[in-house]
Amino acid sequence: MVDSLIHLRARGTSLVVDCRGERLPRVLHWGRDLGDLGEAELTALAHGQLQSLATNVVDDPVPLSIVPEASVGWPGTPGLRAHRQGRDFSTSFAVRRAQLSDDAGVQRLTVLATDDAARVDLAVELELHPSGVVRQRAVVTNPDPEVLDVEGLVTTLPVPSTARELLDLTGRHLRERTPQRHDFTHGTHLRENRRGRTGADASLLYLAGEPGFGFRSGQVWGVHVGWSGNHQVFGEAMPEGTRHLGGGEILLSGEVRLDRGESYASPWLYAAHGDGIDELSARFHSHLRARAHHPSRPRPVTLNTWEAVYFQHDLPRLRELADRAAAVGIERFVLDDGWFRGRNDDRAGLGDWYVDPAKWPDGLHPLVDHVRGLGMEFGLWVEPEMVNPDSDLAREHPDWILHAGDRMPPLARHQQVLDLGNPAAYAHIRERLDSVLSEYDIAYLKWDHNRDLVDPGNAHHRAGVHEQTLATYRLMDDLRAAHPGLEIESCSSGGGRVDLGVLEHTDRVWASDCIDPLERQQIQRWTGVLLPPELIGSHVGSPTSHTTGRTHPLDFRAGTAFFGHLGVEWDLAQAGEADLALLARWIEAHRSLRELLHTGTVVRADHPDPAVWVHGVVAADGSQAVHAVVQLATSVQSPPGPVRLPGLLPDASYDVRPLPPGDRTPGPSLSPLPWWAGGLTLSGRTLAEVGVQAPLLYPERMVLLRSRRRH
Repeated sequence: MVDSLIHLRARGTSLVVDCRGERLPRVLHWGRDLGDLGEAELTALAHGQLQSLATNVVDDPVPLSIVPEASVGWPGTPGLRAHRQGRDFSTSFAVRRAQLSDDAGVQRLTVLATDDAARVDLAVELELHPSGVVRQRAVVTNPDPEVLDVEGLVTTLPVPSTARELLDLTGRHLRERTPQRHDFTHGTHLRENRRGRTGADASLLYLAGEPGFGFRSGQVWGVHVGWSGNHQVFGEAMPEGTRHLGGGEILLSGEVRLDRGESYASPWLYAAHGDGIDELSARFHSHLRARAHHPSRPRPVTLNTWEAVYFQHDLPRLRELADRAAAVGIERFVLDDGWFRGRNDDRAGLGDWYVDPAKWPDGLHPLVDHVRGLGMEFGLWVEPEMVNPDSDLAREHPDWILHAGDRMPPLARHQQVLDLGNPAAYAHIRERLDSVLSEYDIAYLKWDHNRDLVDPGNAHHRAGVHEQTLATYRLMDDLRAAHPGLEIESCSSGGGRVDLGVLEHTDRVWASDCIDPLERQQIQRWTGVLLPPELIGSHVGSPTSHTTGRTHPLDFRAGTAFFGHLGVEWDLAQAGEADLALLARWIEAHRSLRELLHTGTVVRADHPDPAVWVHGVVAADGSQAVHAVVQLATSVQSPPGPVRLPGLLPDASYDVRPLPPGDRTPGPSLSPLPWWAGGLTLSGRTLAEVGVQAPLLYPERMVLLRSRRRH
């Protein structure tokens, strides 16, 4: 039994938790490492945080616990909202047991508490991982015969008074991950998403930091809710002086009703601190890479057929596309939407997961065999959670569609949502997908989800988002267990389901349906704050973007996709020989540096000119790095001046040179950049503090620089 102050430390992060007495645990410090603190100093730290009483407040100091309670006088967002027909609406938990353990470097505090009067049990789990990432959740259990209605359960972490700015993300289809900043003023700053999926407008991370914090400077704290359904994140600053971040699932009315012995667990709230966003980001990347199921083999360069053929599936054309893909170094060929029965456009066929005999009289075997014969893996697009009203499945089982009352939700992309919480519907979809995966040599599923959940009532006439989300996770796990080695991509109208909940069941995310490289620069930058590059699908599109109409040269398209899980979404049959040769060079360069790109530390410079971005990846041992210098738009200044290359070992000496094929410098310069042809030798400190002159580029162009440590 822990009944003391505890100090958890990992990778530059300290977490001091007050577990004294019967109250729920209180976090006293989350942030920079405080060093080795003895019992006396911990006691003094806690004593030094006690406030004097102000006027017009309750007579005892109000603690902010991980699960805040209104019963102690807390006036902010409550941790647990639950009741029994309006009674037992407030809790006052008493801790019965607190245990501290260490599991392979994961320091875990588990607290069990109960409220005898309200007849509710609560478990709180708080973890500090070797990466410095904090993970926490709460579990509420009903020990009483009377039903307990749970309306919400959130957990929180405090931030210091120096956290005066908030940064979150918004977006839409084709333009996900747009940052927005504002002051962290008094009150509750709440971001909610009620779309039934994570959402293109979801705040992937919710950050609070010192004024003006950037990628390389300023302390910053951030949280993420690992859940693929309705959810909320918030920052709260109270007049009493406390500031904290929190989050959890949004539960619809009546969605969680606990009978005796039943429990509800909140989603994991992930949190990290850093000196600059890059350090916070590195903690998340390290955490994800340490997972047992994190992709361990090189990420196969992928070709997806969608923007090449759309629904027009023709075997000779697809074989030609596969031939060209293999010739340029593609390692995985993915057949997108249009392969199943009745699917000639997006108006029909969803739910009928049988290979279309009209398009594929011999099944998919001729294409799969051809692709495998070329040495590539074969992948397939599916959308298991959806159904078109114009489908045999919908006609036979209209009761399997999520809906409320006697009405159907409005259509979106001509489709409805299949109720996977219905055991019969779940079993049918599982059998159909398992059958396809068993018949063909399929290594990869592109798992799509193309609409919000509106009026999502289940067969029991209750809200069904929570159960739908859990059923989706379960279906993914079932299929992976039945087909070892199967990889799954989380796609949802592009980047509409990007979160650490779904990534416990999948192997990468599709960041956006927009592969215009200019848009992708921002989308990938901010998606990459949470996720390492190898988890982000990044494709080279056609010369003219199908979603924006912009035209870009291949170097900009390929250079933008270069750092992530590289792919191609372009009709290579329409590409000229020069473009195919250049694409092959880009793919070969990526493959030769893939281990660095997908294991190194991601860095981003705080460059003063918003028209120029600098980002890169530095090897974990500091031996080498690749940086990109991106000219997003025309600059007020010309030439652009020096760019700093962050992340290298300060006292090491590096050879810095342009990296082919990203070494071409199209631009309005009247003379070559003096250092470009021969490279430079400079220390990591000089490169980070002074930098090197950037080439004068046309807008929407970029170059790559490679730095290698001298021995």
